Amino acid sequence: MSASRAAAWIIGAAVCGAWLASAAGVTRQARAIRVAPKPADVVQFEALAADVQAQAGRLRERLANAPAPRATERNPFRFSASPEHGRTAAAVRPAPVVVEPAAPVDVREPILELIGIAATNKPEGVIRTALITGGYDELIMVTAGQRILGRYDVVAVGVDAVELKDLQTGGTRRLMLR
Repeated sequence: MSASRAAAWIIGAAVCGAWLASAAGVTRQARAIRVAPKPADVVQFEALAADVQAQAGRLRERLANAPAPRATERNPFRFSASPEHGRTAAAVRPAPVVVEPAAPVDVREPILELIGIAATNKPEGVIRTALITGGYDELIMVTAGQRILGRYDVVAVGVDAVELKDLQTGGTRRLMLR
């Protein structure tokens, strides 16, 4: 056995001995014993209980003599005519009805954005599908010749753009990739 190994054993034994010696010096504490209440404490608790009972009796008497709630004059859940307070109502003439011409129809174009184009190789050639998003988190996938939103015909789908023909105005709308 080498000197360093012997020193390690001696130090380890000394540490274990010190630990055991410290544990031997510790004593267990006795459990707390319940002490019976003193007669003075019992008298104090009984006096407190009697006081609470007396206050509860006085409260019951006051609540028995409390006035009854009166009927309300106003019902917030019912609409009715306001009561007349001695005033005579003047004859009210209805205002003349003015008929305005109808406002022109709003021809705003819906919000459309081209977010991608997918290409598929078929025997008849490359078919491109446009991925268009509407304003309400909807995804529209179209190829040439289809109709979207009941308003546009897809004329052509290119490499980076889509051409749409507006059926209401006859104009052409072009969506480009960004």
